[in-house]
Amino acid sequence: MMKWSQIPLGVLQTNCYIVESPDKSCLIFDPGSEGKKLIKWLTKRELKPIAIFLTHAHFDHIGAVDEVRDYYRIPVYIHEEEEDWLIDPALNGSKFFKMQELIKMKKADYTLKKEETITIEDFTFSIFETPGHSPGSVSYFFEAEGFVISGDALFQNSIGRTDLPGGNHKQLIKSIHEKLLFLPEETVVLSGHGPVTTIGEEMDSNPFLNGF
Repeated sequence: MMKWSQIPLGVLQTNCYIVESPDKSCLIFDPGSEGKKLIKWLTKRELKPIAIFLTHAHFDHIGAVDEVRDYYRIPVYIHEEEEDWLIDPALNGSKFFKMQELIKMKKADYTLKKEETITIEDFTFSIFETPGHSPGSVSYFFEAEGFVISGDALFQNSIGRTDLPGGNHKQLIKSIHEKLLFLPEETVVLSGHGPVTTIGEEMDSNPFLNGF
């Protein structure tokens, strides 16, 4: 059975997620900062990363991409709408946050072009396009394990901000309702910031989703 771990990284405490299989191979989602800390965490647990997947390319989700990618020699996946954001501080937002140094990573090895279910070694999961927070935002649904990695689309009692370049509030609400809230209510939501929640919890109590 696959299991997941949440590792908050960086000044903004962006949640990086590690999904591991029984044989200790793992996927890394959103290594946003503190690459050495993340590598140390993985080494201590004797995990073997095989790929990095990004929910989107804002600076606080991509800051350790190159350090981790180069250390493990693994590929990086991102939605094609944001493939240029990795290399452009103006697009990834780091240019506009004074506390943040400019973030410029190498291009991703692979781009995600559509919604689909993919299998990489022992891992099978579905890719949902959930734009609104950013144009290339995606969520990763592990149906058999009952969790979805939502990035900055959906949080506990909140949703992603939409005032950054490419953000669209109406589109984000639509994405959440059409792509996430149709999932089983017991589905665990692994958000880009803050605590874990469930689809049912957000359907019942998220003030941004009521009255849609």
